Amino acid sequence: MLKKIDWGKQFVTENSPLFLCPLCQNPMGASANGLKCENNHHFDVSKKGTLYFLQKNITSGYDRRLFTARRQLIQAGMYDGLLDKLREYIPQNTTVLDVGCGEGSFFNKIATDKNITGVGFDIAKDGVYMATEQTEPLFWCIADLTRLPFSHQVFDIVLNLFTPSNYKEFKRVLKPSGTLVKVVPRSGYLQELRQAFYPTNQKKQHYENYEVIQHFEEQFKLVNHHEITYTFDILPKNQAALLEMSPLEWGVSAEQKEIVAKNPLNKITIDLDVLIGKEK
Repeated sequence: MLKKIDWGKQFVTENSPLFLCPLCQNPMGASANGLKCENNHHFDVSKKGTLYFLQKNITSGYDRRLFTARRQLIQAGMYDGLLDKLREYIPQNTTVLDVGCGEGSFFNKIATDKNITGVGFDIAKDGVYMATEQTEPLFWCIADLTRLPFSHQVFDIVLNLFTPSNYKEFKRVLKPSGTLVKVVPRSGYLQELRQAFYPTNQKKQHYENYEVIQHFEEQFKLVNHHEITYTFDILPKNQAALLEMSPLEWGVSAEQKEIVAKNPLNKITIDLDVLIGKEK
């Protein structure tokens, strides 16, 4: 079995046409240690088998603690109803980009038995390093959504799951017949957690995605729209992880967190829009 660094070098050697230099926007080819462009900009594969494309550190607020909690709930099946639907849009033998991959569990589950060429990226180093622990042969890198280090029209599918969008860049890297798959929370998403964290703040409890969907339809042709809603039981062993798995907790006082921890949630609502788009 190859070491992560050797597997990463092998992947970029075999798939160098997927990549574009983020510094000068020139194509890149394989080098002894990773990739380089004609202007001699080098990007070396790390010991974990990843590439680092950022020119400066970007703080996301997402750390290993959050990603660990999120992975625990994904593995527990909290998102299986969503993932079953997403897998319908991932044909065999395609090239797939996962935007904002986090710790990689979503992409890993979607890609299982799909025989795809898959690349996931995030700005959070903790998430990407955790993603290298996943079982599917996917390549992971640290990159910026505003300047994707990927070539023009090379991906069949772009996954945009719970993360910000850059439609200009999505259009650039998607093949003309490519598909954008976007997942957007609906008003009921994690409503029990919102209510527990912010019992007196109606604004924090309420969320609408109308503007997000409207913007999607301005940029892409909406060819399918799925509404996915179900309730998932939270077992005692996963109750603490639920409180730590999303940015919802970031504005919560220590006192309120303690109250919620002493009165743990035993169910949570998953309420999502899945938008399937093609370029207009």
